[in-house]
Amino acid sequence: MSEQNTPKSRVETAAAGIEQDVINLNERLVTRSDGEALQDDMRLLEALLFAAVEPIDIETLRERMPDGCDIGALLARLARDYAGRGINLIRVADRWRFQTAVDLEHDLVDIREAPRKLSKAALETLAIIAYHQPVTRPEIEDIRGVSVSGGTLDVLMELSWVRIRGRRRTPGRPATYGTTENFLAHFNLEQVTDLPGRDDLKAAGLLDARLPKDFEVPTPMLSMDIDEDPIEDEEDGEFMMDFMEDDEKPDLDS
Repeated sequence: MSEQNTPKSRVETAAAGIEQDVINLNERLVTRSDGEALQDDMRLLEALLFAAVEPIDIETLRERMPDGCDIGALLARLARDYAGRGINLIRVADRWRFQTAVDLEHDLVDIREAPRKLSKAALETLAIIAYHQPVTRPEIEDIRGVSVSGGTLDVLMELSWVRIRGRRRTPGRPATYGTTENFLAHFNLEQVTDLPGRDDLKAAGLLDARLPKDFEVPTPMLSMDIDEDPIEDEEDGEFMMDFMEDDEKPDLDS
């Protein structure tokens, strides 16, 4: 991943981009008679973000904050206040959360929770879904060159990194898969288009240097594909299964 796409650089860019919002808020502080009330708003916002167990969206914050609060300006000021500290306020998938500063990760390695290790098959499947979404199971198998076991997709969905997006408008109407907001939050991405491109992957040694010149890394879709129907249209969407019986297809995942 290039330096300009690292979590640290995105925090610095966001901090620089919201400077004007902070200036505007400070001007309102001077002219507003209830300055103490505004300070209370800041404290309440800070407490809500600190207590949240997952990234929280602006609409939810508006419901919890007093009427008339400028949530955007308050978030801008809070983000600036925490920019150089051990904990930063960052935005992931259009939601906000506190997290430890990225440059301190190496000092916390002994006390943070060990991440769950994925198999090679699961990692490959996750990468294909992330870059090719919306993608069907047969399309995943075609790209990998081997069949995908139901267990591999089960693990990714259990982690809430992958979800069923909809159904392809083709015979059999196969289910389409895509990533989730939890996927973005785990990998510190604001949106799927922040995933590293060809040059970044090549520089990191994740792509063969001898790739053809016309090789391109696909751009993930942010919205429903033109040939895709949302799964919410189906009454039994939550219970839909897209896995073949084990005896119908050999399991080549390993």
